[in-house]
Amino acid sequence: MKQLVSFISYLEAFSALLLFSVAMPVKYIGGDPELVSLVGAIHGFLFVLFIGLLLVGVGKHWNRTAFYHGFIAAVVPAGPFLFDGMLISGEYDLD
Repeated sequence: MKQLVSFISYLEAFSALLLFSVAMPVKYIGGDPELVSLVGAIHGFLFVLFIGLLLVGVGKHWNRTAFYHGFIAAVVPAGPFLFDGMLISGEYDLD
């Protein structure tokens, strides 16, 4: 489960960075909103999937703090990179 959440968290973080650093400048500087629609939809799906996986893992694999920290990390750009390190280290594992 950790590996799946880790993989999805990296994809979610990369999609956010791609949205902010490429798609939005193309929309607002270049005047072409199509890329934001595509990357935004992908990012939204990955965000919901990441939060869903956290909800599934809480109680089975991790404590409730993992969900709170994971949600905050998902909202902050590049936050999932930091959260992944804490998740892999076993900080949130149930005893």
